[in-house]
Order: sequence, then structure tokens, then C-alpha cells
Amino acid sequence: MARFILTPVLLLWLNSLAFAQYADPLTGNVGVVYNRETTVNLRLTTSRGFLVGMEFGRLRTYYKTTYFHLSAGELRHPKEQRQSADPLLSRSFRPYIFGKQNNALLVRGAWGVKRYFSEKAKHRGVAVGVSYSLGPTLALLKPYYLAICYPNPTRPGDCRIMHEKYSDENANLFLDENGRIKGASPFTRGLGEISPRPGVNASAALHLDWGAFDEFVKAFEVGIMLDVFPTELPILVSDANQRLFVNFFVNLQFGKRK
Repeated sequence: MARFILTPVLLLWLNSLAFAQYADPLTGNVGVVYNRETTVNLRLTTSRGFLVGMEFGRLRTYYKTTYFHLSAGELRHPKEQRQSADPLLSRSFRPYIFGKQNNALLVRGAWGVKRYFSEKAKHRGVAVGVSYSLGPTLALLKPYYLAICYPNPTRPGDCRIMHEKYSDENANLFLDENGRIKGASPFTRGLGEISPRPGVNASAALHLDWGAFDEFVKAFEVGIMLDVFPTELPILVSDANQRLFVNFFVNLQFGKRK
């Protein structure tokens, strides 16, 4: 008999743990407490960069969430200028960045905090808060290849296309503005020549959540992010390279709490 009594009691207790309730001490409102959230991040930066990431959060209190963020994307120099490929060969080659030496592919990790200002925002449909994070960055420098025209000695007026990265030997051709550059080489060229550079990143943002206390996450952020490296990243063939990169960004988050 005791078993038949204890079994439903135990099931009710486990159910209460899965769907625990919380009463806000300021307003007395009661809602379901979630322990964790997982989101996908899509971030656009002012340097025309695009990042895709994942965020794994733990809801510490009704107004505070700690999280770990992981993202990947390309870091672009603010002085990059895209040039059109040779119109006669536009189907064969992509537009290119004049004077670019390396692609900087970044993998960022960060630990952060999200804080909501007040429960009152919930009744207007949007919870307002801030988020901030700090963590390591790994820059993967991949040589940037261009399709360069070399005159064909056996066929005057014709040229041989050679795919080359920047070097002291071909500097006069790599930086030629008189038609010797036909376009950018396929992105896959240079993948076997990647070199790593460690750094750190930080960000701070205004956080707007259309479901801060719901099962599904629908949030928008606008903020500033920094990437800092011990030495200058050689992205361009010039003395304009830098160690500190500052970008403003907008970020969309979609995910789920449980």
C-alpha cells in the first residue's frame, strides 16, 4: 500500500522540479524558472564582417544569466577596398581587395553576463538589459592569393595567369594598378599555409529580449566589440596594419531555454 501512495507523490515532486516556479520578490509575479539557455548568434560588424556563433547560458537569477560564447568569422581591416575583377574574366575570378596580404579568420571564445534592468519591461513585451563578455581570440592568417597576368612570350598580347601571394619578389605586380591583376584567386588557395596569432576580445551591448522569461529566446543586441593582439596583424601590404580592432555590431539571437 505504501508503494502505491509514495509513487504518485514522487512523480509529483519530480514534476515540480522540472517546472519549478519562482515568485519575483519585487512584484510577486510567478513564472517558470529555466536553468539553461542555448542560442545561435548572427552578428554583423561595421567593418562588413559577419560572425556566426553559439551561446550557452546558465540562468543564475531572474535578472542575471552567465554564458559562454563561441563564434567564428573574418576580421577585416577598416581600410579594405573591394575592386572589380577584369570584366573579360569576371566569370573566372572574384572581385579582389587591392593591397591585401592575408585573410584574418577569427575564432572567439568568451565568458559573459547578461543583466536585465527590471521586471517592468516584461509587461511591455520587451525585457531591456545589458550584456558584456571577455575571452581569448585565435586569429588564423591565410595568405591572400591574386590572379596575376604575365605576358606570354610566344603569343604577343596574351598572358599567362599565375596565382600568387604577396612577396618581395612580386611586389611590383601584386600592387600593380594598371591591369595586371585579374581578380582574386579561389578562397581555398592558401589553406595549407595558415599561421595562428593569439589575442583577446571584449564586448558590451544593449540587450533587448522579446522572450526573456519564456521558453524560446528571441533577442537583439547592439554594441561594441574589441579585438586586441600582441603584435600588428599583417592584413594589408602597408604600414596601416594595427593591433587593436574596434567594431560596432548588431546581433540576432535565437534559441531555447530549459
